[in-house]
Amino acid sequence: MSNVRKYLPIVLTIYIAFVFIQSLFYKFTGSPETDYIFGTLNTWAASLGFDGIFARDGIFSQYVIGTAELIASTLLLLGLTQKLRILQIVGAAMSVGVISGAIFFHLFTPLGVSVPSFENGVSTPDGGLLFGMACGVWVSGLVLLYLNKDTILGLLNRSAAPARS
Repeated sequence: MSNVRKYLPIVLTIYIAFVFIQSLFYKFTGSPETDYIFGTLNTWAASLGFDGIFARDGIFSQYVIGTAELIASTLLLLGLTQKLRILQIVGAAMSVGVISGAIFFHLFTPLGVSVPSFENGVSTPDGGLLFGMACGVWVSGLVLLYLNKDTILGLLNRSAAPARS
């Protein structure tokens, strides 16, 4: 069981980083998939009176989300070293936060679970692949947080302790 405890954080970290980093190409180049996703979300938000928040210059643009994913991936990967283990916790928490938003928008907006994939200019449904990877990131991030629960609780207890005078 100790091998699982030793290698599971590495596998989970690499999975999250892989999903986030491979998506950066799409987010930072304005791919048709990204245009569809953020365009759909922006149209939905506009219908609620929040036009522009998912636009290219919006507070939740693909660039903002992509940058958050890049930072989370970097923190997770740096956190694989013993001296920087705390960064794994921060990266995992950030990953769960970012991907919770993605899962919410897939489930509760017109975006849906299956989004189009554009290959050679032809749109075909991805069959929920993107949503499935998001769910995998969410579970992986939560497992990383659970595996680090003693450190998290220690930090919380230390910050909640009254200051000595």
